[in-house]
Amino acid sequence: MSHIVVIGAGQAGVALAAKLRSAGHEGAITVIGEEAAPPYQRPPLSKAYLMGEMAEERLYLRSAEFYESQKITLRLGQKVSAIDAVAKTVTVGNDTLLYDYLALTTGSIPRTLPAAIGGDLGGVYTVRSLADVDAMRPEFVAGRRVVIIGGGYVGLEAAAVAAKLGLDVTVVEMASRILQRVAAPETSDHFRSLHTAHGVKILEGVGLDRLLGEGRVNGARLTDGRELPADFVIAGVGIVPATALAELAGVEIENGIKTDAHGRTSDPFIWSAGDCASFPWQGGRLRLESVQNAIDQAELVAENMLGAGKKYVPTPWFWSDQFDCKLQIAGLNTGYDSITTRGPEGDAVSFWYYKGDQLLAIDAMNDPRAYMVGKRLLEMGRTVDPAAIRNPETVLKALLK
Repeated sequence: MSHIVVIGAGQAGVALAAKLRSAGHEGAITVIGEEAAPPYQRPPLSKAYLMGEMAEERLYLRSAEFYESQKITLRLGQKVSAIDAVAKTVTVGNDTLLYDYLALTTGSIPRTLPAAIGGDLGGVYTVRSLADVDAMRPEFVAGRRVVIIGGGYVGLEAAAVAAKLGLDVTVVEMASRILQRVAAPETSDHFRSLHTAHGVKILEGVGLDRLLGEGRVNGARLTDGRELPADFVIAGVGIVPATALAELAGVEIENGIKTDAHGRTSDPFIWSAGDCASFPWQGGRLRLESVQNAIDQAELVAENMLGAGKKYVPTPWFWSDQFDCKLQIAGLNTGYDSITTRGPEGDAVSFWYYKGDQLLAIDAMNDPRAYMVGKRLLEMGRTVDPAAIRNPETVLKALLK
């Protein structure tokens, strides 16, 4: 029976391995992960776990008993040093593993601040792994000053936790507004107001010149000459797909590990899913960075490794928790030319993205009903008159009939 090796023990890797078993694969499954911790979920790291509201064990994706009962071999805290796609072998530690099929679920890695501008000083952190957050958590003491470089979701989530714990928080965003890469101005405005109401200082349209300090960071100089005191710094400047092992294997790279619609790479025996994988989408290629994509794509790839022949056509969705606001997003807003606003009604408001008369996506803040209706409309391939969305008398659920 065939041996399937999965490199990457995150959300996608575990979902893929579990689906292989539930879909009937009876051969060996080996999952290899660089981190020593049991496979865990990442989203709570910058939210409940950082806040101290979630124990480490609650992060774990599956119990040890699950892997044992499913006969899934975990090799944790181990680094793959070589892939020979001709011999179909993976070198991990002192061992060489033969595979029949290989799945690359290597995820993504955080961009870091260059050492030349102080990125290697003590007290400078990223928020990506359990080890990152464990190292950073002792810094979160009321009254201390944190400068967060980057006004994307991870940076803003960390800012929210820091503010709730009583720290002095400044977010520095080089673009003209926070969330500029991923959201409309209306959503940026909503979260700017939310953060400033909780005492977070947000500086937009200004970048980091360099971090200051000898050995340990004590400040940040901005591109406009301002200097901000800092007891520690968080870099939330994005992530990049982890493609180094795919390159070792000789598979094609295009905005991540290039796959076909089924999740197969340019090597017929190597598959990929999750943050690291790009797939065909509306005449181009798309790579998604979200938990739900990691799970959905990995499960479909597992089925396809067993011969299902299904194409991956997702309706992307995402969420972010900041203070008392839950943002839920469905769809992709790329190419939108207008925004329709519904609300606010209390603290609930939603922004609907259109291209012409076609609904593309929705951002819903504290409005799960709008989110669910918008997501369902997108899944059905239906659009709806923006006037109906704006009208507070419209019963959203009726739009699905």
